[in-house]
Amino acid sequence: MATWNVSALLAEDRKHLLHPLYHPADHAEPHIWVRGSGATLTDASGREYLDGLSCLWNVNAGHGRRELAEAAAEQMAALAFSTNYAGSANVPAIRLARRLTELAYPNLTAVYFTSGGAESNESAFKTARFYWKAKGRPDKVKVISRQFAYHGVTLATMSATGIPGYAKMFEPRVPNFVQTAAPYGYRLDGVKPGETVGMAAARMLEETILREGPETVAAFIAEPVQGAGGIVVPPDDYFPRVREICTKHDVLFIADEVITGFGRTGRMFALERWKVQPDIMAFAKGITSGYLPLGGIMISQPIHQAMLSVPYGDRWMHAYTYSGHPTCCAVALRNLEILDQEDLVERAEKMGSRLLAGLRTLTDLKAVGEVRGLGLMCAVELVADRATKAAFDPAKNVIGRVKAEMEARGLFTRVVRDIILLAPPLVITEAQVDRIVEIVGAAIHAVLPDHA
Repeated sequence: MATWNVSALLAEDRKHLLHPLYHPADHAEPHIWVRGSGATLTDASGREYLDGLSCLWNVNAGHGRRELAEAAAEQMAALAFSTNYAGSANVPAIRLARRLTELAYPNLTAVYFTSGGAESNESAFKTARFYWKAKGRPDKVKVISRQFAYHGVTLATMSATGIPGYAKMFEPRVPNFVQTAAPYGYRLDGVKPGETVGMAAARMLEETILREGPETVAAFIAEPVQGAGGIVVPPDDYFPRVREICTKHDVLFIADEVITGFGRTGRMFALERWKVQPDIMAFAKGITSGYLPLGGIMISQPIHQAMLSVPYGDRWMHAYTYSGHPTCCAVALRNLEILDQEDLVERAEKMGSRLLAGLRTLTDLKAVGEVRGLGLMCAVELVADRATKAAFDPAKNVIGRVKAEMEARGLFTRVVRDIILLAPPLVITEAQVDRIVEIVGAAIHAVLPDHA
């Protein structure tokens, strides 16, 4: 077992390495991860932690899968990389595209590969505009997203992201991005008498389309379960109504399944639960369980046909160097086999129900405002006052202190606002699920004994 000079590594890190969402205040005592196994991570000091967020929502099949390392090595030895631009192809990309059309929504017939989620959503936005131009409706360029949405932080995806803070130092945003309400039942304002939360949020979407003018709106993008924005689970009546509204107003529906895809919610793809099909689906993360960067979009038959039928001068001029990377695609194919062979999609449903039930026992703590989740995506939202749902004073850093207490007890995960986010690997055991619940409860009690 390797021995690491942690202090030297940290010094080099701080001197040379820029991190996502970087500020030194958030990097005072970072972990240096060196090993993983199943649902656990080990840092350079030798301490083991439960991986409460599958690293970044992506290690679905768990850490330490030799099968995936072997699939990568075998493909690299044969052909590490080849261009996938028009005029070239490779076997793993072809096979993976076919496999995805077998697994995903029946109306999605073709696949374009990217390197990750932001590239996938960028591709979706451009494809939506392409489609309407190909159909002779060039004014349909706007994209509607939702409050608390996370779609990436490139300029266009940042403009669709609805979480405060991401855009402040990079504005102005890209024009023609508009936001509407999310079906955030715990905090949604404006629900009319007799309306459900799902009906209200869908109505607000339609009002946004009508206010902007349907003739100007290209697409609506939504995560089936909002992840980084707080694990917002929609009511069952929301997405069926959204699909009707998008169809009614000739607005393409983009499903951002970057987090929810490949088993995370207890279905291979999350919208299956509501029997809804998108026009474009963005994916990434769980397709390789994070072992290599890969993402993409899948498109419906009408969009595919538009690509095939436009004049050459109007062709779909979109590209990434690593689109259809053969090694990444080979790993994805093996990863999909593992998900199937080990029934990990069904396991996500089972372990997610256990985790959600366990977390709901924490509502005895006065600081727990709401517990919510779907599959292995669960959240615990903390409040200073249950009656008013008031947040804690940010100056008290309550959520940061809770996170520190969780780490002290061996759980590593993310928090946002006053919300604890949990999405462990699909291979997590029952004992590990129960330990997560125990740690979360103990951490909240340690920080907020008066709210016990």
